Amino acid sequence: MSADETPQHRRREELPAEVPAAPEPPAAPVQGPKSLTGRQRLAKGLWPPRVTRPQLIVALLLFVLGLGLAIQVRSNNDSSALRGARQEDLVRILDELDDRTQRLEEEKRRLEEQRTGLENSSDQAEEARKQTAEREKQLGILAGTVAAQGPGITLAIEDKKGAIEADMLLDAIQELRAAGAEAIQINNVRVVASTHLSDADGGGVRVDGRKVGEPYLFKVIGKPQDLEPALNIPGGVVQTLEKEQATVVVTRSEKIVVSALRPAKRPDYARSSSQ
Repeated sequence: MSADETPQHRRREELPAEVPAAPEPPAAPVQGPKSLTGRQRLAKGLWPPRVTRPQLIVALLLFVLGLGLAIQVRSNNDSSALRGARQEDLVRILDELDDRTQRLEEEKRRLEEQRTGLENSSDQAEEARKQTAEREKQLGILAGTVAAQGPGITLAIEDKKGAIEADMLLDAIQELRAAGAEAIQINNVRVVASTHLSDADGGGVRVDGRKVGEPYLFKVIGKPQDLEPALNIPGGVVQTLEKEQATVVVTRSEKIVVSALRPAKRPDYARSSSQ
């Protein structure tokens, strides 16, 4: 046995050759949370929406309030009769308002003069009787118990189709009163403060229970320069009646006679507080 064939040598030859180990793959780097852009953070905060109950109630109330305001503004715009009026018509309406103001100022001045006359008159009893008699005539005209005459207008309405109703004639009366009418007569019926109108069976209108048929003839005492424009304003009485295919004619006159009378009616319950 040679020296190379020692037991230790044989054991080394019997062992397999050493195989170098494969290198381990590098570990993947640990990634942190992905960073978001500003727009992405904004979108993430807005959607899905997080709405609380109080916020929902406030939003609903604001919606209802806005809807109501929009409806009101639209209604006011649609119902305005002067929205499409011409400049000449607007100027005429302003003149009419100025005339009404002037009439009220004149009435105030007249009453103040009466008071001054009573205070300064040497015979206050006689002055009081004169003013009382004058006032009685004025009240008689307003109450329809005495005839009246003076400048004014006539309003003639022909309604061949029978489309005129009581409320249309009532609008005409109210417009005339607002323009300063002092005495009004429709056909043969005197119009006073207590006058009422209603539609009659079979056509026509009842004025204080008396049937009045077409043509309707208004006799009105007052300042013609105020009465006629009041009827002809845009969207006023004349235009309303003409929409119903009625024929309307307004005529000024220096002398209108209102001859229809009403009996003086004594009140059933009311008495003068001086008695």
